[in-house]
Amino acid sequence: QVQLVESGGGLVQAGGSLRLSCAASGRTFSNYAMAWFRQAPGKEREFLAAITWSGGSTYYADSGEGRFTISRDNAKNTVYLQMNSLKPEDTAVYYCAARPGYLRASMESYDYWGQGTQVTVSS
Repeated sequence: QVQLVESGGGLVQAGGSLRLSCAASGRTFSNYAMAWFRQAPGKEREFLAAITWSGGSTYYADSGEGRFTISRDNAKNTVYLQMNSLKPEDTAVYYCAARPGYLRASMESYDYWGQGTQVTVSS
């Protein structure tokens, strides 16, 4: 089992930045690919970014590429999502997820999920 806890969400004005963190515990964090998803009210959960166990490869959805950066620190068992130039349409609950093996973009590929952290971007 892997337990994931997100933090760093909050209220920010359009154009601002936030850095989300996801702390992992349980099995060896460095064995898992990690990803960030988000879900806005009334919408399906959406893939944002993923990173391999080593951090050597990343993959981004079009919606976040250029504004969002995923990174990880295996010594701290933590994955991050740096979000810049935030827009009101980025308002959502943001989730981190983990899976053994290589990174994937589909929600169904991830075995472990955090409880989510709310991000609200005001105009």
